[in-house]
Parts: sequence; C-alpha cells; structure tokens
Amino acid sequence: MTFQKIDGKKIAFELRTSIKEQVDARISSGLPKPGLAVVLVGENPASEVYVRNKCNACEEVGFYSLSKKLSHNTTQAQLLTLINDLNENPAINGILVQLPLPKHIDEEKIIEAIDILKDVDGFHPYNIGRLALRMPVLRSCTPKGIMTLLESTNVALAGKEAVVIGASNIVGRPVSLELLMARCTVTTCHSRTINVEEHVRRADIIIAAVGIPGFVKGDWVKPGAIVIDVGINQLETGKLAGDVDYEAASKNASWITPVPGGVGPMTIASLLENTLQAAQLQDRKHLG
Repeated sequence: MTFQKIDGKKIAFELRTSIKEQVDARISSGLPKPGLAVVLVGENPASEVYVRNKCNACEEVGFYSLSKKLSHNTTQAQLLTLINDLNENPAINGILVQLPLPKHIDEEKIIEAIDILKDVDGFHPYNIGRLALRMPVLRSCTPKGIMTLLESTNVALAGKEAVVIGASNIVGRPVSLELLMARCTVTTCHSRTINVEEHVRRADIIIAAVGIPGFVKGDWVKPGAIVIDVGINQLETGKLAGDVDYEAASKNASWITPVPGGVGPMTIASLLENTLQAAQLQDRKHLG
C-alpha cells in the first residue's frame, strides 16, 4: 500500500502564518498583542530548549513573551506567588509552567493555581472537564495538534476504531476525549492493558504515546490505518526515533507522521493558537 506522510512542519507553518495575520489585524484594530509567560524551574537542558523554542515562536507571530527562569531551590510558595502575579498581569494572556517540576513542588497544585482563562497548556481540571463534557475551551496542546493532523487527511473520523497507546494526563487521556468528541470508538491502552498488539491490530487510527522506541511493530498496523506517532526518543546513536517502527508501519498505513517533523511542531502551533484564543476570551471578559 502506498502511504502518505502527514507533514506536521508544513501544517504548523500554515497555522503560524494564519496566527500572525490575526495578530497583525488585532494590533491594527487597537488591541494589545497576545502575551505568553513561560516559567521554568530548575536546570533541565531539554526543558530549556523547549522554553527557548516556545519564546522564539511567540516572537515570530508577534506575541509578547515573558520567560521566567527560577532556581531548583524555588519553593512551592514562591512559585504560587509568581503564578498569582501573572494571573493578575493584564499583559499576560497565557501562562505555561514547563513540566516536569522539581520533586518538592506539587505539580497538581501549580496547575490548579493558573487562571482557567490563561491555562494555555489546557491542563487545568476545569479545561479537561470541559473537554470531557464536549464543551472545550482551552484544549491540551499536543492532543489538539493531533486532531489537526487527523483533520488534514480529510478522512471522516466518525465511526472509526481508534486505539490510543499511553494514558498520561498530557497526551493519552485528553486525546482519548478528543477522539470521543470526534465520534470515534476509542480504546485507551495503559500499563495494565493485556495484549496491546491485539487492540492495535483492529485500529483504524493508532495514536502511539508510550515513550518506547519502536514499540508499535509494522505488522500490527492494519492496511489503511492512520498512524500518529507522538513518541520522540533519543537512541544511543543520537538519532531520534518514534514509538512506531516507521519503515515497517508505512508499508501498511494510509497516512503516517514522521519523527521528527510530525506531532512536535503541532504542539507549539497549538500553544500559539491557545494563547491567541485566550487573549480573545479575556477581551470579551473585560469588555463585558
């Protein structure tokens, strides 16, 4: 079967171009540019790269960005004080606290402290709850990006059998809710799932988010399935690999995302979308 690659870089570029046009129009109409605050606690080289990429993306589309880098010894109380200050800052429309946090800080309390209209990561229980009730406001970035990739194929999703491998709060659970909202029949596989292969083999849509390179074998993919590979794993050789055996899976898939260049660019594009949406929501709140 001839497969088609879902080009996340291209789709993300188109989204960012559209966002920049909307920001330019917003500024021309006299409204302030959207503002995003990114908070990093501790010394984590990978997190520092992610934060830098997010701030650069903000500047490209005309956002105001504020980066707050705190020491590893920052207390939970100090971080909560900063979040409260950002909640009250009218120039900041979105707040992103880069995860993971040091072990002495309770991630749940930090996420819950963020104003629900500034929760551009879409992790607050309020926003996850809205998604579960099919009334989404700010949606989790990676799952939102995944749905944009699926929609780009122009394949009707309703009625499709979707299998999600991984049940994290960041990807697996919210993307399962997204797929339910798209009228898919959804199976979410997790660490206690028996015979994951059996579930994957019947899937029309496979979302792999397990963090194990090559976990999904090519012959697990049924002919014509759509494969979205969320994994980005660094091998001993330094090469990046996804959770799916790309070469083997592409022989059966109708559509498949590469790693890198698939889901990754969409996560940042979705963050920018959410920040613009948050600014618009806050405009309406202030204007009454």
